[in-house]
Amino acid sequence: MSANKGPDDDDELAGTEQPFVSHLIELRDRLIRALVAVGIAFGALSLWPGPGALYDLLALPLVANLPEGATMIATSVISPFLVPLKITLLAGFLLALPVVLYQVWAFIAPGLYSHEKRLVLPLVVSSTLLFFAGVAFCYFFVFGGVFKFIQSFAPKSITAAPDIEAYLGFVMNMFIAFGLAFEVPVAVMVLVRMGVVTVDKLRQFRGYFIVLSFIVAAIITPPDVVSQLALAIPMCLLYEAGIVAAQLFAKKPAPAGQASDGAG
Repeated sequence: MSANKGPDDDDELAGTEQPFVSHLIELRDRLIRALVAVGIAFGALSLWPGPGALYDLLALPLVANLPEGATMIATSVISPFLVPLKITLLAGFLLALPVVLYQVWAFIAPGLYSHEKRLVLPLVVSSTLLFFAGVAFCYFFVFGGVFKFIQSFAPKSITAAPDIEAYLGFVMNMFIAFGLAFEVPVAVMVLVRMGVVTVDKLRQFRGYFIVLSFIVAAIITPPDVVSQLALAIPMCLLYEAGIVAAQLFAKKPAPAGQASDGAG
């Protein structure tokens, strides 16, 4: 049987199978390394600039739009201690995200073919950069407009004093929403490379995606026009960027002769 098997038919992954226990041990080691990276980043941020300074930085867009003399409050006894620590842990995870994603890539890489490995690493890097871009866009451009818009509708008889835990939950939801929204080009590229959809199908779906973007923005963001537009419009633009990238880097079909040789 082996005499009829050409060299091109050999599976490059043959002989690389590992026992299930070995996979579990490697997974444990990768998780430990990722947790160590997060712990080191958390420790470094705890020393400088410190949990309090990080929370002040995170709360700056809201505090800048509060009425003069208004401050944020803590309704729980331990909130002034726990909330800054949670912020520091979140910042530590974001700082260590490249290491965490590398551990994920290193775990799955042995089970990938060489052409798949060449695709995974650029996707990991681009996904990380786009997620950071979404978080930065939310913090620097969205928060200021949203908080200013909300405060403009507050009656004069109400003194704004947001709770720090509620603000933390709001910020985390917005960061996750914008970070994932900025992953649209990567998702489009993956779908095209996997052959799930074609570029022409994506163009035909453009109108539906615009409607879907505004529906998602209305569900995820607060009920104000500013944040909804700030999420929906970038999603539409990033969808177009994903179509362009997919058109440039889509996998070209194999020549007919090569396909027939592989079939034989």
